[in-house]
Amino acid sequence: MTFRGWPSEALEFYEGLTADNSKSYWTAHLPVYERQVRAPMEELLALLEPEFGPGKIFRPYRDVRFSKDKSPYKNHLAASLPSAGYLQLSQDGLAVGSGMYHMEPAQLDRYRRAVASDLTGPLLVDVIATIEKAGIGVLGRDTLKTVPRGYPKEHPRLGLLRHKGLVCWKEWPPAAWLGTAAASDRIVSVLRSARPLREWFSDNVG
Repeated sequence: MTFRGWPSEALEFYEGLTADNSKSYWTAHLPVYERQVRAPMEELLALLEPEFGPGKIFRPYRDVRFSKDKSPYKNHLAASLPSAGYLQLSQDGLAVGSGMYHMEPAQLDRYRRAVASDLTGPLLVDVIATIEKAGIGVLGRDTLKTVPRGYPKEHPRLGLLRHKGLVCWKEWPPAAWLGTAAASDRIVSVLRSARPLREWFSDNVG
C-alpha cells in the first residue's frame, strides 16, 4: 500500500454526512468511506509506523448514550498514534495534535510540580517557544480561572500551571496537496516538532 493522500471525494463524503447524518446516507456512501476515507488513513498509518509506532483508527460511530445530540456518526475520521499524536480528517481539512489532552490526578500533580520547578519549568517554556516558532500552536485544556491551590498567584509560569492538559495542534484547510503524498510530509513535520514536548511529559509526568 502506498499513501497518496485523500481525494476530494473524502471531503465531499463528510460534507454530505454533515448535511445528512443518517443511517441511510451512511449505508449509501459506505463504499466511498471505505475506499476514499478509511483506506488512505490505513496507508498513512502503515507509512508512519516505523518512526512513530502502530496507529489505531477510531470507530466512526458516536457514543450518544449521554448526549442530547443523537447523530449516529462522527463528522470526521480520527486516528491515534499512542506514542506520538492524533490525526483528524474532516470537511474542514486535516489536523494533527500531540501532547497530553487529559491528565489523571496523579499526573496533573506531577505536571504542576514540574512546571513550578525552576529546573524543569523553564525547559517546558523553551520547548513551547521552539514549537511555536515552527508555526504550530500549543494549547492548554480545561484551564482553571485561578491559580491551583498551593501555588503562589505571582508564579512566573502561572499560565502553564492552570492547564489540565497541554497539546500541540496544527490545522490545514482543504487544498490540492491533501490529495497527494505530500500530506504525509506535513504530518511528519508536526509530529517531529512535537517530540520534545512528548519527551518532557514522559520525563516529568509519566
